[in-house]
Amino acid sequence: MNNQAVNRPQRDRTRPIAESQVFDLQLSYRGYRINKLCNSLCDAGNRAAYKADEAAYLARFELTPAERDLIKARDFGGLLEAGGNIYFLIKLGVVTGNGLYYMGAQMRGESYEQFLATRNDSGAT
Repeated sequence: MNNQAVNRPQRDRTRPIAESQVFDLQLSYRGYRINKLCNSLCDAGNRAAYKADEAAYLARFELTPAERDLIKARDFGGLLEAGGNIYFLIKLGVVTGNGLYYMGAQMRGESYEQFLATRNDSGAT
């Protein structure tokens, strides 16, 4: 592997992608605590602990007050902006009863029913 390829940035930050947020290394660092919490929910025991006492579970991850507020509000768009990775946030969504389509509707500013109407599978949830 040549050194030029190793030192090349992931993307050109001087040319943003309109209406898009690119999950890059910088955003990953910012969302580390959120993503660590969400990833922990892969474990059934952790999911049970979360459901039993959400505040105590959140305290284990040294979240900022703003991060805690986003999680408590189930603000998935805000969590993305704070550095949450969608693949990790899905774990939080499922544990809190907010599946992918609910999250998508919220991020698009639509009702769940409006969002479902845009899906190809009318029976999807």
